[in-house]
Amino acid sequence: MGKKNEKLEATLLTENQFKNSKVMSVVGNGPISFCTDFAQLLGANTYDDIVDDLSGEVGIPVDWWLIPDDVIYNGKDGLYVNGDGALDTYSGLDRSTGGRPVLCYSDIYSSVNTFGRKSKILVIEFGEYPQSLVDKPLNEKLERLFNKGKLGETGDSYTTDTFYTPDDDNKFRPKVYHEFEYNGGKYIRVIADKSVNGDVIFKTQIREGKPYWVRVEPIRWLVDNELDLAISEKVLFSGIQFVASNELYDGDFTKTNIYNFLNEYFIKEITHNKFFKSAHVSEPEVEVDNGEIGKSRKKNPYNFNFNEVSEEEIIKGGVETGISVFLHGKSSDGKSARVKQLDPDCEIIYMRNATPESLNGKSVYNQNTGEMIDVKPSWLRKIEEKCEREPDKIHIIFFDELTNALPSIQGMAFNIILDGEVNGKWKLPDNARIVAAGNDMSDSLAANQMAEPLFNRFAHVYINTTVDSWLKWANTPDSQYQKLDYKKEEQHMKIHPAIYAYISYRSSFGSDVLRTAFTGDKPNADPRKWEMASKMLYKTKSPEMLRALIGENMTKDFIKFVDQQVITIEDVINGNYTDADLKMDTAEMYATAIGMSAVDEGHFRIVRNFMEKIGPEPKALFESMWAHGNERRLEIIAEANMEQVPTKQLKK
Repeated sequence: MGKKNEKLEATLLTENQFKNSKVMSVVGNGPISFCTDFAQLLGANTYDDIVDDLSGEVGIPVDWWLIPDDVIYNGKDGLYVNGDGALDTYSGLDRSTGGRPVLCYSDIYSSVNTFGRKSKILVIEFGEYPQSLVDKPLNEKLERLFNKGKLGETGDSYTTDTFYTPDDDNKFRPKVYHEFEYNGGKYIRVIADKSVNGDVIFKTQIREGKPYWVRVEPIRWLVDNELDLAISEKVLFSGIQFVASNELYDGDFTKTNIYNFLNEYFIKEITHNKFFKSAHVSEPEVEVDNGEIGKSRKKNPYNFNFNEVSEEEIIKGGVETGISVFLHGKSSDGKSARVKQLDPDCEIIYMRNATPESLNGKSVYNQNTGEMIDVKPSWLRKIEEKCEREPDKIHIIFFDELTNALPSIQGMAFNIILDGEVNGKWKLPDNARIVAAGNDMSDSLAANQMAEPLFNRFAHVYINTTVDSWLKWANTPDSQYQKLDYKKEEQHMKIHPAIYAYISYRSSFGSDVLRTAFTGDKPNADPRKWEMASKMLYKTKSPEMLRALIGENMTKDFIKFVDQQVITIEDVINGNYTDADLKMDTAEMYATAIGMSAVDEGHFRIVRNFMEKIGPEPKALFESMWAHGNERRLEIIAEANMEQVPTKQLKK
C-alpha cells in the first residue's frame, strides 16, 4: 500500500524494477519504448520504426536510461535499454539517451484521468508535456502568428538542457521553451539543432536552425500495481546526462544530473498548469501515515467524487436537488437548449413579455354569486397537469429572459422562486423545479440588474459556448429522431454533418466561423444561427438558402467547402471508394478526418478502419474529434485499440 509523500518525486526505473515489472513483459513491444517527437527533436538516439503490437501504430524505438543496481565499470558508465529492448551500458555523459520518468502511483492515483487498458495494464493520464510535432500547415500558421506577435503566452514553460554541441562542457545549461495558446491548444517553439539536422519526424525532414512547433499534450502512464509505479508510456525527453562532468556515480541516484532535472524542472512543469480530474480506479484505499504509531487516516474519508463537472451536470444537479438555477450567457449561447435537454417539455415563461396577470393569475367577478374568483395563470395549470400526469418525473418551469423583465415583474418571480408559491395562493407541485436564464447587462442593452435577494436565491451557471463544446453537442442524435441511420434521410443529428465538418475544419485552422461580429446591417453567424441553418439544410438541401442566416460571404465559403469531391461517411460504410481516393494532401486529410467524426457509435469501427488507411495523424484527429472527451466514446476507442493486435513487423 502506497504512502503519501510530502512532495511528489520523479525518478527512473531501477534495473531490478525493469526486470520484474509486468509492464515490461506484457504491454505492446515490452521493454522497447517509443519516443515522442519532442524527445527526437532533442537529439534522442532512434532506431528503425516498428509497429506497436497492440495499437498497430508505427513508433520509433529509442534508448532510455535505467538506474543501475550497482556501480558499473568506472562509475561514469550509464545503464540503459536500447532500441531492441536489451540492457546495455554507455557513458553517463551521453545526451542521446532518453528519459522515461516514473512516479509513485499511490501518490497520484486520485488525481488522474483513466485513459484505458493495454493488455490488462491500466493506462492513465497525468500532467502535460510537449510531445507531438504539428503538421506543416499548422506549423506555418503558428510561426506567422508568432512573428506578428499575435500568439498569447500562457505563462507556463518547459525546461531542458541546451542542445549538444562539439565543444560541450558537460554543464547543465537550462533551455526554456515558453508555452503559447492557439485555438484551445498549447504549443512550444523549438529551433532545430545541428544534432537533429536531416532527421525525419512526422514525415518532416528537420533542418538546422528552422523553427518547429510541438503540441503540449496529456502524458500517458502505464500502471504497475504490484510495484506501485506509474511508468511513462513513451520516452518524453532526451539531452539530459545521467551524471554531470567529472562526477562518478556512487550508487546514490539523488546526486545525479538526471534526478536533479526530473525534480527541479520536470515534475514541477508537468503539474503547474493542470487541474487534474479524479478517476474512479479500482484500487485499494491509500492509507497515509500521520506520524503517530498505530494510527492512519484514509484518503477521501467522505468518499467524494472529485471529477470535473460540465455546465450541464451542474444544472442537472441543481434541478435534482430542488435548487433553482440561473443560466448566464449571450443570447445565442444555447441556454434554452440546455434546459430542454433535461426536460424537452419544460414550461417556458418569457419574462420579457410577462404581465402581472400572465405571471400571477387574475381575479374575475362572478355575476351569479357576486364573488371574486381567483383564476390560475395558464402556465401554472399546464405544469400542474404535467406533474400530476407524471408524478415520478421532474418538470421544469423555465423563466426565460428574466433579466429583461421589469423590476416589478422580477419581484413577482422572486416570490414564486422563494416560496414555491404563486400569488400567495397556489403551491407549486412537489416535482416541479425552477430554472431561469438571462443576459448580463454587459451582453444586452435591454437587461436589468437583478436585485440582490433574487440573485442570491439561485445557483449560477455561466454559459460559455466554445467551438469544442458546441461541436460536442452538435454531434449527437436529435432527440426527436431515432438512432442515426444513413439510409433514412428523415433521421438527423442535432447539426447537419456538412455544417459540423465546415466549422470543425475552419476552426482547426484558426478561423472563427462559429460566431462572427454583429453589424446590424447584414446577417452574422452564431451558434443559434447555425442551428437554424442546419434545419434549413435538412429540409431544403439547398446551401444557397443559408445566406439569409449567416450572410453571403460565409455562405459562399461554405458552398466552396461542401462542393469538393470528398468521401462521405455513407461512402465509407458502403465501401464506395478506391485506393486512389486514399491519396490526399494534408488539407484533404484533415477535412476527411473532421467530416468522418460525425459518424455514430454503431458505425465507428468501420470508419476508424478507413481512417487508419489514411494515416496515423488523421486517424488520431478523427478519434479526438469523435470522442470530444466523452468517457463512453473514449472507452470504445480504447477497446478498438486493444482488439487490434497485429503481428510484430520490423521495418527495415
